[in-house]
Amino acid sequence: MNHVQIGNVTFGNDRPLAVIAGPCQLETLDHALMIAETVAEACAKAGAGFVFKASYDKANRTSLTGRRGIGIDEGLRMLDEVRRRIGCPVLTDVHDIEQARLAGSVVDVIQIPAFLSRQTDLLLAAGETPAAVNIKKGQFLAPWDMPNVAEKVASTGNKRILLTERGVSFGYNTLVADMRSLPIMARTGWPVIMDATHSVQQPGGQGGSSGGQREFAPVMARAAVALGVAGVFIETHQDPDNAPSDGPNMIHLERMPALIASLMRFDALAKSDPVMG
Repeated sequence: MNHVQIGNVTFGNDRPLAVIAGPCQLETLDHALMIAETVAEACAKAGAGFVFKASYDKANRTSLTGRRGIGIDEGLRMLDEVRRRIGCPVLTDVHDIEQARLAGSVVDVIQIPAFLSRQTDLLLAAGETPAAVNIKKGQFLAPWDMPNVAEKVASTGNKRILLTERGVSFGYNTLVADMRSLPIMARTGWPVIMDATHSVQQPGGQGGSSGGQREFAPVMARAAVALGVAGVFIETHQDPDNAPSDGPNMIHLERMPALIASLMRFDALAKSDPVMG
């Protein structure tokens, strides 16, 4: 079983739970700092590791009119400032080889979006950076497909790999989360993450944007943590209904401290009696 060290956070399927959390999109530095500070305090109080996440560009928006984000240059400067001021590792997603090279020299974790999880050149470019690589399992992939995906990154010599479940396509505008995928992916030896918010997304479900069922995100998180995963991925916002992206599946920021504390209690039970290899 592999452990992945990212800043002051250790990811492992047999280690205390880590939380990857933040807004879907970067908005302003003050906004990012406010969310990062709130979640960092909740994680510290509960004993969870914390990695701040946010995107500088949402390249796969449903509609051309969807708000993409602030751009990579300003986004990376903002993420570097969050890391410096809050003292936590930071994560962002990339969409092409050049973005991987730029982001990988600044952030602690670069994330491969689910839609791009089979893109060999992107995976290799990500692996060649100094950053850890979080690969989201494609909505079109089975969990037993992921060893081949992870091997592309590992072939570069980068052994700091995380694998994230975010649901699989199940009909039009619908995802389903199969909890069997978590122990199956854990057999790779890499730390496994559950994306609790995107697994309740309804892709394209509102016509020009995606819908979601945020009330079920804590359900997904609890179910996964009860199995003994390395971490959970949760998008959060103080006003999800007016967020620029993915508001329908983001958790209200005010709910995060209680949720994290609850998840740590489930995690302690799961790690004391492991069922995942």
